[in-house]
This record gives sequence, structure tokens and C-alpha cells, in this order.
Amino acid sequence: MLSRVADNLYWFSRYVRRAENTARLVGVGSQLQLDLPRSVRFTWRPMIDTAGAGEVFAEHFPEAGDDVVDSEVVRFLLLDERNPSSLRTSVDSAREILRSIRDSLPQDVWEAVNDLHLYIGVQGERSLSRRYRVEFLNRIIDGCLKVSGLLSANVSRDIGYQFLRLGTALEQADMTTRIMDAGASGLVTPRNEEDREAFQNMQWMSVLRSLAAYQMFRRHVRQRVTAELALRFLLQNNEFPRSVQFCLARAQSVLPTMPFRPGVDRHLNRVIGLTRNADPAYLAARNPAAFMDEVQVHLSALHDAIADGYFHG
Repeated sequence: MLSRVADNLYWFSRYVRRAENTARLVGVGSQLQLDLPRSVRFTWRPMIDTAGAGEVFAEHFPEAGDDVVDSEVVRFLLLDERNPSSLRTSVDSAREILRSIRDSLPQDVWEAVNDLHLYIGVQGERSLSRRYRVEFLNRIIDGCLKVSGLLSANVSRDIGYQFLRLGTALEQADMTTRIMDAGASGLVTPRNEEDREAFQNMQWMSVLRSLAAYQMFRRHVRQRVTAELALRFLLQNNEFPRSVQFCLARAQSVLPTMPFRPGVDRHLNRVIGLTRNADPAYLAARNPAAFMDEVQVHLSALHDAIADGYFHG
């Protein structure tokens, strides 16, 4: 397979999964806004940093500060074409890649991605209103899951499919840590210190729900949601498809089907060890966000090793 085609397949799957999880990330904030009492202060600004777009936001909105309204943050995360990780940019990037490799994937995939592109163009502005936001986000998530389902059901299990799987695994691992980062960030400021734990647990419940993990959490853990238990489940569970450990294990299972690249193996084993050896109780008691940032740095190094080993060699 040409390295250019492999690169495009890898990034196509990453962009589709990024679009889905950006919608889920915004869903964390939207769900919390619905659940929290009006007396509790909710801050949207940390979510931009969680998405890795803090510098871009500061460049284009230098006077915004920390006290930005939800519609500005939602517009930036979902619709702003100047944001390289926005929902619209991700879907448009996936569509442009697919345009150049349409012979490699079924026609149904093109139609599903194009449908998402058109839907965002027509209905995107409505998502800025709280009244229509959940409906919009759910429609985007469903559309991305449809694309993933078509890829899983209709694509031959050749080397190209393995690059699709590798891109999906890395992107989901990265976005799961970012959504957990949102749960650990200062989105909620309770008036009374004694209420902090209760609202923290509410944040983690929203994180689980945004990742469609709440029901599976209850099935596996059978305890009420706490920061420690949510972190343990989303970081280290070997059976839930969006847990970081599951995604890394999936990437590890893909590598034997590809040409051997020692740098890729080395970086993957490093991030697997970091995740497996993490202590959720320690993280919950201190600063989970710092650990998520560390995992993201290692995932970025793993991506660089993949690019150097397979696409730029």
C-alpha cells in the first residue's frame, strides 16, 4: 500500500472519531448545566484548554479572559473553522481525505460523511442554543457511529483496514483522556467547600454518560460514582471499548499485522505501562488533569513514531 493512502486512512479514522468525541466533550458541559442548581457557578473556559485549543482561542479572542459565555465556547469548539480541532474542521477534513481515497472505501461511507457535513452547515447555528444543543450533538454522534459501523461491516480486513483501526484506537485513547480532563478541571465551583465532593462526583457521572459508559460502569463496578472509581474504569478497564487501556491494547493487536517498527513498539509500551501503573486513588486525591496531560504527551510521541515509521519513511 502507498504510504500516502495509509496516511489518509489513518487520519480519516482519527478525524471521524475526533468529531464524535468533540460532540461528547461539549456534551459534558451541557449535561452538567442541566443537572447543576443555579446557585453553582459553571465555567466553560477550561473546556477549550482540555480540547487542546487554548492558544488558538487566546490568539483570536485576546480579550475574552476566563469568563466567557457558553455560546462562545460552544461555537469555537463546534463550528469555528479557525479552530483546527473543532467539530466542523474534523468533519470537513475527513470529507476532504475521503474525496481523495474514495476508491479505497465503500460509497456508503462517503454518503454518511457528506450527510454529516451538510447537517452541520444547515443546523450548526442552532446548536448554540441550549434548547437544540443536545439534539444536535446526539445527531452528530449517531452520524459518526454510523460511519464507524460501515467501516467495521463493509471494509476488507487488509492492511488499509489496520491503519483505520490504528487511527481509531489512538484518537479514542486521546479523546477519552481529554474528556476525563474536562471532568477533573474547574468547570464547577461550589459555594460551600463541604459540597465539593458531591459536585465532583456529579461531574464524573456526566463524564461517564458523555462517553456512553455509565451503564457499563454500573455493570462492572456496582458502586456509586466517585472520582477514583470513574478514573479506574475509564483508564484501566480491559473490556470497555472507550477506556484508555482497551484502546491501547487494540493498537497493540494491530501492530503485528504491519511491518515491524521498533520505535512504534517502544512508545506504545511506554504509554501502556504509564496507564496500567497509574493509581486512581492517588490521582483522584490530587490532580488527575496533570496525569491526563502526561498521557496525551506520550500519545503524541506515539503518533510521531507512527508517522515517521509508516508515512514519512
